[in-house]
Amino acid sequence: MDTEKLSKIFKALGHPTRIKIVEYLMNIDTCVCGQIVDIFPFSQSTISQHLKQLKESGIVCGEVEGPKTYFCVDKQVLNLVKNYINKLK
Repeated sequence: MDTEKLSKIFKALGHPTRIKIVEYLMNIDTCVCGQIVDIFPFSQSTISQHLKQLKESGIVCGEVEGPKTYFCVDKQVLNLVKNYINKLK
């Protein structure tokens, strides 16, 4: 994984709400944006901005089905980050 990609991932994980979103998605596997909005005290637009940054980094994938977008964590990307961190030891 190149440093540019790693930098985007670490930047995306640099906010507590985005970390909580990733943790939530890891626990339930996939969900609709509205479900995420329901668990945080933030507006739909704020959550959408966090999801956008997570998607741009590659950590989260979104699939549009009709009027809904389903989000899930790309576990392969997280495993690459995990492997990178393990190499730093």
